[in-house]
Amino acid sequence: MLTALVDYDSGNLHSAEKAFQRMAQEVGGGEVIVTSCADDIARADRVVLPGDGAFPACRNALTRDHAALYEAIVEAATTRARPFMGICIGMQMMASLGREYEDTPGFDWITGTVVEIAPGDPSLKVPHMGWNDLVLTATHPVLDGISSGQHAYFVHSYHFEVDDPAQRLAYVDYGGEITAIVGRDTMIGTQFHPEKSQTTGLRMIANFLKWAP
Repeated sequence: MLTALVDYDSGNLHSAEKAFQRMAQEVGGGEVIVTSCADDIARADRVVLPGDGAFPACRNALTRDHAALYEAIVEAATTRARPFMGICIGMQMMASLGREYEDTPGFDWITGTVVEIAPGDPSLKVPHMGWNDLVLTATHPVLDGISSGQHAYFVHSYHFEVDDPAQRLAYVDYGGEITAIVGRDTMIGTQFHPEKSQTTGLRMIANFLKWAP
């Protein structure tokens, strides 16, 4: 089994690589590689799309500067239904539209819009940064062994407002509900960084590596 972490110049993938490799060893999850090669994505059994920075920059870096890589990701995730995980901006790009700086089309895999966080409590600052408690709203194989109240690590100023509530698997409270996890079919996305979220994040990574939809 091969899990491919996509490298499209969107940030340092060292911590994600180490976390996925560690859990792959623990659960017998096969090989984990970081790659910018479309052929690697084509042969991968699972695909992970991280992302740091602004939505438009990440979207353009992937679809314009790494077009062959993007096409391989779409083929793997949608046509061949390989398990897919989006992390942070990688999760946000699963949306229909992002509104950071300018309106930018997303992949439209999960319908909804990425908008700026506007906490109802004026004392709460943006970006939403640090630990927050998850509130699970659905069951999912990647959430096995995880429950409401467990915490994850966030760093973001925009969040994903999903059109279909059934596709929002978890949220956190930050002066209002902020989407934490989305998913449908063989796709899942986390607004937080599982590789930085200690026990909760590592459990999710292990579950993803064992997921066989």
